[in-house]
Amino acid sequence: MNATPLDPSIGPFDLFARWMAAAEGAEPNDPNAMNLATCTPEGRPSSRMVLLKGLDGDEVPLAERGFVFYTNLESDKGTQLRDNPWAALCFHWKTLRVQIRVEGRASPVSDAEADAYYASRARDSRIGAWASQQSRPLEGRFELEARIAKYAAKFGLGDIPRPDHWSGFRIVPDRIEFWRDRPFRLHDRLVYHREADGWRTERLYP
Repeated sequence: MNATPLDPSIGPFDLFARWMAAAEGAEPNDPNAMNLATCTPEGRPSSRMVLLKGLDGDEVPLAERGFVFYTNLESDKGTQLRDNPWAALCFHWKTLRVQIRVEGRASPVSDAEADAYYASRARDSRIGAWASQQSRPLEGRFELEARIAKYAAKFGLGDIPRPDHWSGFRIVPDRIEFWRDRPFRLHDRLVYHREADGWRTERLYP
């Protein structure tokens, strides 16, 4: 399945959904993987791979529509987004030879959204959310395994509630760029800029 050609008449979320569907049929692993870039308090860029877990559709007003991921709020990315909500995402699907860059502002998802997604996770992943002090120093693997055993014993076969320190963010974009590989590096680039009444498009030199 090939990615849809760049057509400014298609809205950016619709075009993203089409490219994601193509990636799901072509990529061997994690087509929803994306690079998340944030900024440290010192102004240094910080990036890592995370998984896209939600994309808002027509049921959400355009000004609130975005890309959702979940994390430990006390991790580096969680604390960085708390202090500076501006972020960037990058999707690169090598098999399709396309890329999407997203820039916008992060805001917390609702408790109901976080609860629903947390409940859908595997039991071991929910225990892991309690056990992992993400981004903080770890003396050795045994320390982590001991914490996992501690919370597995604590919750037993009962319900595992979502920790207060675990939730999600929604990146609401004001800029989305779609890139398609072309021979001799004469690539296609189409950018959507959010404006008050919708999106403005422009093409860029490769």
